[in-house]
Amino acid sequence: MESLRTIARRVRDRGGLESRIEELEAEVQECRQLNLRLAELTDVVMELLVPLADRDEARVAELLQHYRDSVNDPPVPGPR
Repeated sequence: MESLRTIARRVRDRGGLESRIEELEAEVQECRQLNLRLAELTDVVMELLVPLADRDEARVAELLQHYRDSVNDPPVPGPR
């Protein structure tokens, strides 16, 4: 039969693990948001290469404004 101390230690450790799992889940969500933002930035850079090569200044300005607007938008929370 387990001692009361052993049981208390297991319960305390489990609470610590649950807390750590919640922290890790939050960090993973933050990484997902950063990766999404990086992918969006990469898309903008790729979209800019063609108009810049074609000297389409109006399209370049439009793309840059769209990116600036998206950067200023608050992040959309993902599923938990």
